[in-house]
Amino acid sequence: MALGCGCVGQAVLSRGAHGGPMTVSVGFAMAVTIAVYVSGGVSGGHINPAVSLAMCVTGRLKWTKLPIYILAQLLGAFVGAAAVFGIYYDAFMEYSNGNLEVTGPNATAHIFATYPAPYLSLINGFADQVMSTAVLLLAIFAIFDTRNNNVPKGLEPIAVGLLIIALTCSLGMNSGCAMNPARDLGPRLFTAIAGWGMEVFTAGNNWWWVPIVAPMLGGVLGATIYIVFIEIHHSDTQPEEENDVYDKYELTNTE
Repeated sequence: MALGCGCVGQAVLSRGAHGGPMTVSVGFAMAVTIAVYVSGGVSGGHINPAVSLAMCVTGRLKWTKLPIYILAQLLGAFVGAAAVFGIYYDAFMEYSNGNLEVTGPNATAHIFATYPAPYLSLINGFADQVMSTAVLLLAIFAIFDTRNNNVPKGLEPIAVGLLIIALTCSLGMNSGCAMNPARDLGPRLFTAIAGWGMEVFTAGNNWWWVPIVAPMLGGVLGATIYIVFIEIHHSDTQPEEENDVYDKYELTNTE
C-alpha cells in the first residue's frame, strides 16, 4: 500500500508532472508483486481479504485463520497509507493550502481509497467490482494451478502483477479497480482520522461499502467458476512432482 498509494500520490500531488494512469497501474501492480514475494513463503501473500475468503470457501485456507488474515491486511493497508501521508506531508499541505479535501479540484482523499466517477451508479459500480475481482481470482487460481499451463516456479508473483496491470488498464475507469476490501477500507479509515473527516464515507452516494462487499462476492464467484469449469476437469495423470509449488505458496495450501 505504501508503494501503490505512493504512485497515486506522486501523480496527483505533482498535478501529473511525475506520473499518470499508466505509472499508477504499473506501480501498483509491481507493489503487489513485491508484497507477494516478501510474504508468499510464510502466509501465501494473499494481501487481500477477497483472496483469503475465496481460499476458505474452496478449502485452501482454514476458516479459523480468516479473521487473522483480514485483520493483518487491514492493519497493513492502514499503516501503508499513513506512511504515504507522512512522506508527502509537505506536498499535501502545498497542494491544497493545508486543506484536506475529499471532493473538488483539490481533492486528495482518492490518493488513498477509491471513489466512483461522477456518472457511476451504485449498481453499476457494484457490478464493476464483482466482475473485476472475479476475473482476478479466476486468473490467480489458474496461475497457481500446477495441473494447468502453470507458471514456472518463482515467477507466479510476476504473473499476478501482469494480471493486475491488465485489469487496471481495462476496468479501472469507473472507480479505480479496488478489487481489495483491505486496500480500500484501511486507507479510508486512515483518512477519516487524519483530517479528511467522515465525508470519506458519505462521498459518492455512500460509496464506501461497495469496494468492501462486492470484491468479497466477486472473489468467491471467480474461484468457483475456475473450479467448476476448469480445475475439476483436469486429468488425474498429471505428474505429481509438479505439486511441490503448493508447499511454498499458501494461495493453494494453507492447512
